[in-house]
Amino acid sequence: MRFSGWQVLRQGLTGNTGWTPQWRNPDPKTEYDIVIIGGGGHGLSTAYYLAKEHGLKNIAVLEKGYLGGGNVGRNTTIVRANYYLPGNSEFYSHSLKLWENLEAELNYNVMLSQRGVIQIFHSDGQRDAAARRGNAMINQGDDATLLDREALRNILPYLDYDNARFPVYGGLLHPRGGTARHDAVAWGYARGADQRGVDLIQNCEVTGIDIENGKVRGVQTSRGAIRAKKVAMVTAGRSGQTAAMAGMRLPIESHVLQAFVTEGLKPAIDHVISFGMGHFYISQSDKGGLVFGGDLDFYASYAQRGGLHRKEQVMQAAMTLMPMIGKARVLRSWGGIMDMTPDGSPIIDKTHIEGLFVNAGWCYGGFKAVPGSGKSFAHLLATGNHHQPAARFQLDRFKSGYLLDEEGTGAQHNLH
Repeated sequence: MRFSGWQVLRQGLTGNTGWTPQWRNPDPKTEYDIVIIGGGGHGLSTAYYLAKEHGLKNIAVLEKGYLGGGNVGRNTTIVRANYYLPGNSEFYSHSLKLWENLEAELNYNVMLSQRGVIQIFHSDGQRDAAARRGNAMINQGDDATLLDREALRNILPYLDYDNARFPVYGGLLHPRGGTARHDAVAWGYARGADQRGVDLIQNCEVTGIDIENGKVRGVQTSRGAIRAKKVAMVTAGRSGQTAAMAGMRLPIESHVLQAFVTEGLKPAIDHVISFGMGHFYISQSDKGGLVFGGDLDFYASYAQRGGLHRKEQVMQAAMTLMPMIGKARVLRSWGGIMDMTPDGSPIIDKTHIEGLFVNAGWCYGGFKAVPGSGKSFAHLLATGNHHQPAARFQLDRFKSGYLLDEEGTGAQHNLH
């Protein structure tokens, strides 16, 4: 079924009884050309582009739970391309361009809202860094505007500009950045992949990876063995555990990142705003809830919940930047598992095992990268060659020293 305004009207007038399932629920076959472990945004987008761009049909996506139930549904929905370093800059620029045509391509409403992303700065040094980043973004072909204090006040009058410790000096505006509906992105890619013949296998936990003479042969699952010529590991915060099934140790630590949402409020915050001195970011959803988060909990964990110490830090940062939200009631919080690399940048590469590929290490950048990651990983799986926008995301950079340390914080995973 193709979605359209006419279809919505028609179904509304007939009791909404004509909607059909958005994808099949097939049993796994005994063999596929490519098996993708992980049914989140990156895994589903990879399957979609393998089918659409490369004409491959004999593909299975294996998901332990239900589609969209992992990190892709546990984030703060931010989309942006405000990166600085070569390698990251061109990749996220490429991904943002895919976002801008995604709804038309998938015929699915992912609720992309290019409301603008503003990074606040609080010192002369941060202003200089913002100017350099903005110039790098413009050189890459993206958009950036440096706002002084008064220009920012015209846009965001509710900030505490005269805070004694963190006075607001201005901000860097990225107008094409914004938000999208996280689970709708997963569902849109799932629907598109299914329409092109990809098998989406839910409730199918991978328990082992079969390797023979240095070559992958398939996987063991809770629903039986599945043979495959190629296996792609796309399991986000579980990447280390998945790789261990193949006898690999990835340069990744898994950390908890918390997020929060308040009760619904009248529209007040039109942009995505980040606090330069507190690692705090906030936007307002279409339902009116304030969606916000902060830094990692700073201890390795596979739990999808966080500690009270980070909740306290996030609330403190919120009140420091915008005291007006102090009476908003927080309804719920959750945690996502971040697969943190030593340089804070991702991995899209082959492994030393023939036919085994890895897509991991997205740190905070996983959601905004979903279209670009899927397209680049599909290119690598189909052709054996690195896709140009993701050419620097190779696994051996941690051995060679050609790192992509966007924040300049060194080789400590949690600091990225």
